[in-house]
Formats: sequence, C-alpha cells, structure tokens
Amino acid sequence: MLEISSKTNLLEKKSYKYSLQDVAEPNLQRDIYDYGTIPKVAFNHRRVPMGMPEEIWITDTSLRDGQQSMAPYTVDQIVNIYKLLNKLGGPYGIIRQTEFFIYSKKDRQALEKCLELDLKFPEITSWIRASKEDFKLVKELGIQETGILVSCSDYHIFKKMKMSRSQCLDYYLGTIKDAFNAGVVPRCHLEDITRADFYGFVVPFVNELQNLSREAGIPVKIRACDTMGYGVPYTEAAMPRSVAGIIYGLQHYADVPSECLEWHGHNDFYKGVTNASTAWLYGACAVNCSLLGIGERTGNVPLEAMVFEYASLRGSLDGMDTTVITEIADYFQHEIGYQIPPMTPYVGSAFNVTRAGIHADGLMKDEEIYTIFDTRKILGKPPVVEVSKTSGLAGIAYWINGHYRLAEEKKVSKKDPIVTAMKDWIDQEYEDGRQTVMTDHELEEIVERLAPGQFRSC
Repeated sequence: MLEISSKTNLLEKKSYKYSLQDVAEPNLQRDIYDYGTIPKVAFNHRRVPMGMPEEIWITDTSLRDGQQSMAPYTVDQIVNIYKLLNKLGGPYGIIRQTEFFIYSKKDRQALEKCLELDLKFPEITSWIRASKEDFKLVKELGIQETGILVSCSDYHIFKKMKMSRSQCLDYYLGTIKDAFNAGVVPRCHLEDITRADFYGFVVPFVNELQNLSREAGIPVKIRACDTMGYGVPYTEAAMPRSVAGIIYGLQHYADVPSECLEWHGHNDFYKGVTNASTAWLYGACAVNCSLLGIGERTGNVPLEAMVFEYASLRGSLDGMDTTVITEIADYFQHEIGYQIPPMTPYVGSAFNVTRAGIHADGLMKDEEIYTIFDTRKILGKPPVVEVSKTSGLAGIAYWINGHYRLAEEKKVSKKDPIVTAMKDWIDQEYEDGRQTVMTDHELEEIVERLAPGQFRSC
C-alpha cells in the first residue's frame, strides 16, 4: 500500500512494522563480511528519496573519541579546544554539541571549567557506560544529555556481550529507563550499525526506544555509528552498508525525527567525509566529527572537512569562521605536539603550496588558476611557492613577492636580474647533488647578497 510521506511529500510504501528476530546463532553476513577478504558491497538497486533537513549541524567528539587515540589532554588544553570550537562554530551554533569523558578527576575539572565559560555553543554533553550510577553522575555534573554505547550487530551482541538479541534488547531498554528516571536525555550510540541486522534487530529496538520515549516525555537521540567504516555512499547499495538506507530506514520504519538522528563515521576505507555528507543529504540533521579527524585507527570524520561540506551544501557558512581552522591546526601542532601530515586538505603545511614552475607562473598571472579558493581570505593562508629544482624563474619570483609581501608596483617579474641570478645559484646547488627544498633562510641570504638592503624580511 502506498501513502503520502509527510517527510518527502512523495508516494511511498506504507511503513512496515518490523518485529525482533531472535536467532539461535549470530548472523555474521559472511557473504559480505568474509574476514579473509576485502568486504564486499552488495547492490539491490533500490533507491531511497533524498531529503536533506531544513537545518543541519555538526557535533564534535574531539574530547572523547578523538582523545582515545592521543595522550590525555591537560585541563588547559581541553578548555582551549572547547573555546576554539565555539569560535569556529559561530553565533548560530553550527557546531552544536561536544562530548566529554567524565570519569577522571581531570576530566571533570576540565568539564566544570568549560561550563563556567557559560557558552551557548557547543552544548556540553557526556559519554558514559550503560550504568544507573553513571546517570546519577551525569545529573550531578549538571549535564542534560549523555551518550551511551549500544551494541547492535550480532558481532557485538553474541561475541562481545555474550547475549541473545532479546536479552540485549531488554538490557538496553532497562538502561534507557534508568536514564529517564535520572532526568537525562539519552543518546544511543548504535555501535557497528553497518554490520547489524537492520530490520531484524535495529529497527525493532529503536521502535521500542521510541515507545519508552513517548511514555516518559523525554526524547531519545539516535547516533548511527559506522564503527569500522564499512558504510558506503552509493545510493543503490544494499543494507547494512548503505548510509542512505540506514538514515532513511531509521526515519521511515522507526519514526526517528531528523533532529534526533546523527551519523558517526570512521575513515577506515577512505569514505568518512562522503558518508557523513550522504547522511545529511538523506535526512540526518547531525554528523559527528573530530578536529583534524583524530580518532581510533584511521580516525573519525574531520570536523574541518564538514565545515566546508556544510558551506558547499547550504551555500553559506552561516556565521562559521573558517580562519579558526588554521588556528586549530597551529594549536594542535605547537601546543599539543600533534604532527599533521603535510598534504592534509585545509590544514596541512603543503595544502596550498606548489614547487612546480608552471604552477608558480600561473599563480603570478592569477592566483585563481592554481588555487582552489581564496585561501588567504577563507583560511588566513596565502598560496605559497617552495623553491626547489622544479620551481623555475616563476617560482623564485613568486617566492620573493610573497615572502617580502611586496606591493603590486614593487613586485619582481621572472625576468628580473635578481631572479635569474638566484636561479643560476639554485640550479648549481641541485647540480651538485642537493635533494631538499631551499629554506626561507637560505633564500633570504642569497637575496641579501645579490641585492643588499633592497628587501626587508617579514
């Protein structure tokens, strides 16, 4: 039977009410997940309607999932990261929430200092074990919402928890009741959803959660967790790997409103960003990220990447200050000691750097030829030319003009005698066996030798 969907305004098949399928043995879906081979993508060629919500936002896990793969942050570092998130997210809270550990004295101290700042965004939430005592701790700290890890694949239900599906369902329903009794909004992190029996466990479980939510008058949030990065953005992919199918299914079959639906991805198969964008496009209001993508194994969805995805999809930054991304990168490198791979988009040292002479020549004629956008305006990072054996006359000229910040009328051309003289010297360096790029200090010394006092170092 077909009915008009209130979400898409399209004729769609009436929602089927799925019931729990209890099984004696775990369904490990070996046709897809044969541990000895690369996981397969199955296609059923069923398309679900695209339906990006009117409002979308970012949530942050830098201080939770991000911290799990780092040496513990100090209290001051946590507070500073929180301030930077607020500054980046802007006045409208596009970075809506961030989650904290709360178990150690240091974590609680940092959380309290952040609460004292009284910033509206990002809202501070926590992450806890599924324990009644932990809900009390959340409440005592003055936190309104907390994340709870909820196993939902047979890999976790049978192998980790040593339960049946029905036992697992009952266990977590009891946990959610404890959250409601404590007056806390629970955010259920559906762990390993991309290997779960979506219709046999996930949907029936979430429907039961929705029933409890209605009875208690307290919302339940659902975070769909692609724990191992198996999700794929292909619209005609079969479950359980289809990101679009998961988001659509949670809305259509489990009545989860978009504002209570969040995607959490990992980058094991290089699909973190595209999967998160797909989640937005198909109905999730929130995507969960970490700064610089720092997280378990290959990392989480980079928050800075989703800032740019947001602007691309909405046509506006809506108050976000992208120059703060450069501040964040500098803070992590210089204050925390995290080494960002040079070729990382937006934040790596080589992001808008070229060594090719033909590119440098293009930059001299018009930056737009070889720069993806105005990096000076958007990130506070002007395009850079590093001088090497491939830089040519144009690269040297561009370096001089940029390094000394020369006004338009004072810029040198690639035909300038100082440029040709520098190239002769540089060519000889590489002829003699040099392998490294020229440092700024070396180039400054050459300039001063060839044109004493003509240029002032910045």
